[in-house]
Amino acid sequence: MTPDLDIAVIGSGLAGLAAAHELRRNGHEVCVFEAADAPGGRMRSVRRDGYTIDTGAEQISAQGYRATWQLIRRAGLTPHDVPRIGRPMAVWRGGRPHNGVGEPRAVLTGAGLVPAARPSLARFLAWSGRRRAEIDHDHPETTPLGSDTVADAARAYHPDLHDHLLQPLSSAFFGWDAGRSAAAPLVGLLLAVGPVSAWRTYRGGMDLLATRLAAGLDTRYGRRVDEVTDHGDHARLTVDGTTLTARAVVLAVPAPVALKLTGGPHPADAGYVAASTFRPMFKVSCALDRPLAPRGGGYALLTPAVEEPLLSCVIADHLKCADRAPAGAGLISLLASPRHLPELAAGTEEEAARRLTAAAERYVPGLGAALTATHVHHWPEAMPELTPRALAVRAAFLRRPARAVEYAGDWVAARPSSEGAARSGALAAARVLAHLAPHRGRTAPQETAA
Repeated sequence: MTPDLDIAVIGSGLAGLAAAHELRRNGHEVCVFEAADAPGGRMRSVRRDGYTIDTGAEQISAQGYRATWQLIRRAGLTPHDVPRIGRPMAVWRGGRPHNGVGEPRAVLTGAGLVPAARPSLARFLAWSGRRRAEIDHDHPETTPLGSDTVADAARAYHPDLHDHLLQPLSSAFFGWDAGRSAAAPLVGLLLAVGPVSAWRTYRGGMDLLATRLAAGLDTRYGRRVDEVTDHGDHARLTVDGTTLTARAVVLAVPAPVALKLTGGPHPADAGYVAASTFRPMFKVSCALDRPLAPRGGGYALLTPAVEEPLLSCVIADHLKCADRAPAGAGLISLLASPRHLPELAAGTEEEAARRLTAAAERYVPGLGAALTATHVHHWPEAMPELTPRALAVRAAFLRRPARAVEYAGDWVAARPSSEGAARSGALAAARVLAHLAPHRGRTAPQETAA
């Protein structure tokens, strides 16, 4: 049988584009199908009235993002295209912001922790530093943290470490519930990305890398894939009602979407795919007629659940990168608290925006008067939750043989980040190449093959 396609990739987020780019580098013809009208997935940016609005991801790191930086170089981007943010991150406590979150000096300054909690922070940092070699970010299922959730791991320390550091970090950036999500991926991520002062963003929008990668590929937008099936030596996919065959397919979509498309994956895959639950996120971008910012001057302000019921984070996008707003204007993003997402999603976008902007007035005085427009971004499957249950079955998933249908996404890498997406794309490509190799007995690459 002659297939209709060589290799099909479903999804043009960074994971799918990384896989497609690597497969093309190895001489294959790759077709990328994307249901939306532009690439990027959760790294997509939109442009409206002179504002560049990042709908999902906000930043990357200068360290711990090896696969991402490799893609950046291959895409022809330079350090100028990925500028350093250069602004602090703060946490709200006791009616005011405290800068220095995510910096080594937080042990001395507190960064929102009471003096009695600072020895706990020092102890936590010392422990994680000593066990760094055992906290393998590629294999969080094997770390000393075992099946502990974020809340479990925090119980050995002063309550502030949970309430004013780990909970707000995991809530703001991943939409996690600290009582459900595993501690190991979070601690591994904190060790990998380094201090906030090393964080960077993409000039012109967080979708810069995705747009550049997609431009060099056969990327077909507005194409909905309804079904994917594995037939051993080939795969079938239904695209807008038309059935096509391919030598291999990469599903670069969230695990719940992959389950729906495959109608239940191969038994060797099912455990981890089914256990890989996702958390939603709800974000409101506020276009302002002046460059307001959170009190304290940081580009990001964490609002812990013990301090603020409705918001988890306030981000000054025009401080993150000046090109996000027109000259003399401002752009503020508001991330909703995970506990209030169901009720926000159930109502209208207008009501959600009204509630979040009203709550943000406390942290950005004058926001309401400066507001010219709001843009709501709701991601039902925003970030992999990475529960202890999922990590318990991940090792078996990684040992499965390479097949005609493979997976990519930060959930595969157990890294809730664009680096996780990039690594998983490289891994999926390596597994497809192993499947297509003449020697079918070749061992499938493991997670570290980024």
